[in-house]
Amino acid sequence: MKIYNTLTRKKEEFVPIDENEIKIYVCGPTVYNFFHIGNARPFVVFDTLRKYLEYRGKNVKFVQNFTDVDDKILNKAREEGISAGEVSEKYIEEYYKDAAALNVKKASVHPKVTENIQEIIDFVQALIDKGFAYESEGDVYYDTRKFKDYGKLSRQNIDDLELGARIEIGEKKKDPLDFALWKAQKTEDELAWDCPWGKGRPGWHIECSVMSTKYLAETIDIHAGGQDLTFPHHENEIAQTEARTGKPFANYWMHNGYITIDNEKMSKSKGNFFTVRDILKQYDGEVIRFFLLSGHYRNPINFSQELMEQAKNSLGRMRNAKSNLKHLIENGAGEMTAAEADALAAMDKYRQEFIAAMDDDLNTADAISAVFELIKDINTAVKDGASKEFAEKCLAALDELTAVLGLLRDSEEEDGVDAEILALVEERQAARKAKNWARADEIRDILKAQGITLEDTPQGVKINRA
Repeated sequence: MKIYNTLTRKKEEFVPIDENEIKIYVCGPTVYNFFHIGNARPFVVFDTLRKYLEYRGKNVKFVQNFTDVDDKILNKAREEGISAGEVSEKYIEEYYKDAAALNVKKASVHPKVTENIQEIIDFVQALIDKGFAYESEGDVYYDTRKFKDYGKLSRQNIDDLELGARIEIGEKKKDPLDFALWKAQKTEDELAWDCPWGKGRPGWHIECSVMSTKYLAETIDIHAGGQDLTFPHHENEIAQTEARTGKPFANYWMHNGYITIDNEKMSKSKGNFFTVRDILKQYDGEVIRFFLLSGHYRNPINFSQELMEQAKNSLGRMRNAKSNLKHLIENGAGEMTAAEADALAAMDKYRQEFIAAMDDDLNTADAISAVFELIKDINTAVKDGASKEFAEKCLAALDELTAVLGLLRDSEEEDGVDAEILALVEERQAARKAKNWARADEIRDILKAQGITLEDTPQGVKINRA
């Protein structure tokens, strides 16, 4: 597999540190609200990376943090009249609901800042002891100029960075480029912990350095997140971690591209800000996931009603192919014919194309194309019916690849048919038998309005969802 490494600006062969356990850290959400479609992209993309590596037989330890100490959380707590902890716990639970709807697997560990305060204090103290950080009236800052490689990830020169840097009101740092590792408590209701520098709380960047080294290792295989995190967040993580350990922080850095909304930057002020919870009211989670994987992860992607409808229709084609195979399995019989065995063997090329695409820097767009080529051949092969064995093997081939993409899950909503619909189908069959064509057509129209079409096949009535 080759991965585009932001650190080197080129595709590199992926060589794990330990073949028995690949270590991946992905920056998680700040839990003060529902996550938006822009947040969803790294969650889905790097979940797919994990699924693919596991498909290729690798054991993956996947860590994604929850930022539960932040000014936004404190502001939300004031708005809602509850504690900061209650805000965080509420939106962690909401994260899990929306992530599950997108078929994003839970991380091996989901650490929280509040669970790692002592480790953060120890890490900051180690940086002070090594001369990379300094205390100033209860705040602790990282001395950026002490780290000679600062700017290596974002490819920015430290002198150029200084031109755009400034010291905010209330900051007590020596240099505009220095950043906070620890912040002194300013108000009574602010989250704060005792430490050698007085009561306070961690800065933002330090948490990921601490959690990555604690739950994974001092050097990990892959650190990933959105493109917007490259600077300053990931740049600062490197400076902190490598200053303390003296080792490379991560061997590969992966960043997904931005999402625009109708070709404009997402912004609450523009009224084009969409949470995943909002979008789930109109589209199911797999449609959103399909949309997010339909382009290469490093390219920008545009979110619009038209593109979501295209994703819905494309996913519908996949679902119908699976539904058709399940129908053949339930109603068919017999072993594969020689012609079917030849057709199945020929389909293996799509599996190889799928793997080649995913091995090429997680090219999910080309991988999806390979799945549709497989579906086209399957549909042709089973057009006039098929043996039960052939249908089973075709379904297994389809499920194998779509599972890597996190698509075509078996669920009651996708594959089950409720009792009311079954009753209507049976009534239609009875009406047709009695030659009551008016009632049969009426039932067909009722079902069509619910996104359900009926197909009369030699094996019986096949129920298709739109």
